[in-house]
Amino acid sequence: MTAGTDSPQAYQDGLLPGTRRALMHRVAVEQAAGRAPSVSAALVRDGRMVWNGSASMVEGHAPDAGTQYRIGSITKTFVAVLVMRLRDEGRLELTDPIGVHLGGLSVPGVTVGQLLAHTAGLASETPGPWWERTPGELRPELADILGPAPVKHPAGRRHHYSNPGFALLGALVEEVRGRSWGEVLQEEVLDPLGMDRTSLRPQPPAAGGFAVHPLADAMVPEAVQQTGRMAPAGELWSTTADLSRWAAFLAAGHDGVLAAGTLADMRESAAPADTSQPDGGYGLGLQLLRRNGWALAGHTGSMPGFLAALWVSTERRSAGIALANCTSGPAVSDLAVDLMRIADEAEPPFPAPWQPAEDLDPALVELTGPWYWGTAGFLLRVVGGQPELRRMGGQGRGTRFHVEPDGTWTGLEGYYAGETLRVVRRADGSVGHLDLGSFVFTREPYDPQAPVPGGFPGWH
Repeated sequence: MTAGTDSPQAYQDGLLPGTRRALMHRVAVEQAAGRAPSVSAALVRDGRMVWNGSASMVEGHAPDAGTQYRIGSITKTFVAVLVMRLRDEGRLELTDPIGVHLGGLSVPGVTVGQLLAHTAGLASETPGPWWERTPGELRPELADILGPAPVKHPAGRRHHYSNPGFALLGALVEEVRGRSWGEVLQEEVLDPLGMDRTSLRPQPPAAGGFAVHPLADAMVPEAVQQTGRMAPAGELWSTTADLSRWAAFLAAGHDGVLAAGTLADMRESAAPADTSQPDGGYGLGLQLLRRNGWALAGHTGSMPGFLAALWVSTERRSAGIALANCTSGPAVSDLAVDLMRIADEAEPPFPAPWQPAEDLDPALVELTGPWYWGTAGFLLRVVGGQPELRRMGGQGRGTRFHVEPDGTWTGLEGYYAGETLRVVRRADGSVGHLDLGSFVFTREPYDPQAPVPGGFPGWH
């Protein structure tokens, strides 16, 4: 096994030697404990890969950051971006029934958004035989991947992961764009992001996939199948270097590919909570995870002979990536998260320095301070040029707001998300109260001069 920070397979950029060794040690432990032919991993901080390392069973032949692995369901994050590009262009809406765009389906009423969030109620897999291990030519039509009974749950009721659902989304991209989803991906996403080692077919150097016997130190090669219609569910190959670029994009967006605001929408929970996975969730094509007190977004992936994981923390400005070339064994998801944790504990990121806001509207400053909803106290602050209203003491409802061109504010979080706040002024121009979705906020508890519904006789 090759494992060492001084090897050509380990790359560092600005990390302390102790941190680099701890990261490499974690990869080496996972390769050995997981009994994987190889494990390749990378750490991203502030939008760039600052470390990658690998451990291999073959002395002197560990993969580097340019070695391809099959990434399985991380493919879904790429397909989701293609769909969201169409949404942002006005070519479709997430509320559109899929049948508006694709004809001849047995499930025309499920929506684009439900397919992205795996809430359409469709089956997890295709009818037999096992799609990951059989040629895609066996299912030439969309009807073949859905089968005679594709609906397992009422649409919108629960999160139920569906590989065929993402095959429908890939077909949707092809229908709207008029060419294959792989061509669209190359032209609209991979080329602009400089991801020249991500592809539908393996390109040397590429790791071979293996099945490792669970009870004996033996392994055999896994066959690589091209999955045809099911390709949008898990076909892509990539590298730790390319996935580092992808992680940076998922965190911050990229002009001409997808806006940061749209990616923020994708990272929001879009599926009902699954009580069997209290730390997990799903957005729009992105898995969500709570770990170490962090909110993470990304995806895991598996195909015969390969495992993959990519997790992004926008809060900590970091991402972890782990790839392995075996069907099962190493806990690549835990490894990817641990890389972020190790680096964060050893070298916590510096916060951006505080700076005063540019062109701060004096009218916003005038509104800062205490406000009362009935007898409940709230504090209005302006942070980063954006107003936020929070309960005094930190408990209860609160939200940040986006200031609209007409002077109203739109709530961005929780109970008030999407709700409108209006600043109501008196005849002399002074501020009388705030109206937040019909709730009246006043400068004093139950201000008798404010239009509190039902009236208030004053304190006595």
